[in-house]
Amino acid sequence: MNKPFSLRIFVADGDPDGLRIVERSNWIGKALMFPRALLPQVKQRDELKQTGVYLLLGPREDGEGELLYIGEGDPVRPRLESHYVQKDFWTRAICFIAAPGQLNKAHVQFLEAHLIRLAKAARRVRLDNANQPLESSLSEADRADMMVFLENMLGMLPVMGVHAFESSPAPIGRKEVLLTCKAKGVLATGFESSQGFVVKADSQTVATVTPSFQQLRRSSDLRQELIENGALVRDGDVYRFTQDYVFSSPSSASDMVLGTCSNGRLMWKDAKGRTLKELQAAEASV
Repeated sequence: MNKPFSLRIFVADGDPDGLRIVERSNWIGKALMFPRALLPQVKQRDELKQTGVYLLLGPREDGEGELLYIGEGDPVRPRLESHYVQKDFWTRAICFIAAPGQLNKAHVQFLEAHLIRLAKAARRVRLDNANQPLESSLSEADRADMMVFLENMLGMLPVMGVHAFESSPAPIGRKEVLLTCKAKGVLATGFESSQGFVVKADSQTVATVTPSFQQLRRSSDLRQELIENGALVRDGDVYRFTQDYVFSSPSSASDMVLGTCSNGRLMWKDAKGRTLKELQAAEASV
């Protein structure tokens, strides 16, 4: 069960899009968020002289979604300076650090390895990291401390607009309302979440898409990417999801399932045959 927590966001330069320092209640760590253009100013701060782990985010070259790089530094500043010169894609950075002496090289290597593994498993954002680093060897106590540090980071990141590490968000409300999309010889199940519409693992999609679907470049490219990264695999005459996957809307989910343009609010139905549109209308009237 998720536990409530509070965050304090300090807008350091008075610009809501500038440097923001994010602190979580009862935690030794903190996060610095800033756009790439501010690095020459931000790098002078004492926080970036500490050991830490960082994320670089920016648009992919094809314009379809984001690209993510995960790294660590001891300290962070030289690594960011190197990426400022050598990596063109990123437009914003998020750095997680702690007070002096709280994190060392082995700690942040452990965090980096876990973050990369989680991002690869979630398959929600394309990674710029070429390799999976080995997990550093930590004592039992240090490992426990870093798992807590990691858990706090992962809880903060969605609030900061980063969902790259979440495999399956929780449904909206106390009880999951499972919906189905059944047509063209395939059957898929899913539910609404706070992040979008989740199509559940083992759901089916058609093997052949329509010309109208192919014209939807974002959906067509995403389908190919899901096939390439193993989130969709061939299963006889259909494709099958190997994991839960979050789509931006019910329609983008039903488009992927049916391989054509569709209205997801009409295609997704509950066990009684009521459409998502009908369910939403009923909820709105309560």
